[in-house]
Amino acid sequence: MTSEPRQLSLPELRSRVVAAVAPRLRRAEQLGFLGGVSIEDQIDHALGFVFCAESLLGRAPRTALDLGSGGGLPGLILASCWPDSHFLFVDSNSRRTTFLTSAAGDLFPGAAIQIVRSRAEEIGRDDALRSSFELVTARSFGSPAVTSECGAPFLSVGGLMVVSEPPGELESPRWPAEGLVELGMSVREKLRFDDRFSFQVLAKVAPTPDRYPRRVGIPAKRPLF
Repeated sequence: MTSEPRQLSLPELRSRVVAAVAPRLRRAEQLGFLGGVSIEDQIDHALGFVFCAESLLGRAPRTALDLGSGGGLPGLILASCWPDSHFLFVDSNSRRTTFLTSAAGDLFPGAAIQIVRSRAEEIGRDDALRSSFELVTARSFGSPAVTSECGAPFLSVGGLMVVSEPPGELESPRWPAEGLVELGMSVREKLRFDDRFSFQVLAKVAPTPDRYPRRVGIPAKRPLF
């Protein structure tokens, strides 16, 4: 389904990005953590996560977790736009988390940003983190089934997951209701940002069963849908 999102213009969102973020992202690109798309376009794409979350929540999320934070997208953009939010950035690669720890510390000293090197399947079984976040974001993390299973346990009921979608007009078959309900999730809507970027929004409607996420690698080897 679709709704009329709150109007948030690209220029207004760009104005909220700390100027020093772009040089850090260029460094991430040099290190091979980001793709070949221009940094400016990648920042605009990351602002799409801000657009989706604020459009549907009507405000910044109080707590947010970014799956596969990698070279800092969208995490560093989220932190720039939401200085009062609490963040957890998760990535399994030590080089990327080392970079991200340094970048976040320099750009946002004193901010509530925690960076964890771990597989999402492992940290997703931590009782202190389950059902603790109002927003989960995912950019190029994995298939819909893997992203859903790894992200759902972190969300509190009523929370949102915003997932970057590939170009084109792919619809709900990528996110089947019968598979999502097993995780306590449902399709909410698909949003377009700046007529360039697509995002699928999912809602947490019930607690995720304790058996999820399954062991490392199992969500990809035996996807739920």
